[in-house]
Amino acid sequence: MDITLQQAETVSAAAKQKAQEISVPMNIAIVDAGANLKAFHRMENAWLGSIDIAIKKAKTARFFDMPTGDLGKASQPGGSLYNIEVSNGGLITFPGGIPIKDASGQIVGAIGVSGGSVEQDHEVAEAGLAAFKQ
Repeated sequence: MDITLQQAETVSAAAKQKAQEISVPMNIAIVDAGANLKAFHRMENAWLGSIDIAIKKAKTARFFDMPTGDLGKASQPGGSLYNIEVSNGGLITFPGGIPIKDASGQIVGAIGVSGGSVEQDHEVAEAGLAAFKQ
């Protein structure tokens, strides 16, 4: 099962609302279960370089079915996944990407957010995830 366009837009709108609350312009990407881009919002004045990062965070979260920050911990020098970020056409291994699961725990997509600090990106992604409804 994939996240629907309506669900993706709801998730994105909630993330955008949180970004507005913290006054940080963000790029927000939602991918489906196949890691294909489903919805994207670039807020006014969000960094151009963060467009690609937001999309890659969402894809990375879906490719490995874990938050990107968790993958980052395993990809540090000496870690079991060191250098994984150079695979799959480039991954993002710092916070801001989170898988989206349905009520049964099946992953139906992922959100990726970029434009602030990694803590802000993760906070905005969490706000989007909290709005996911089936």
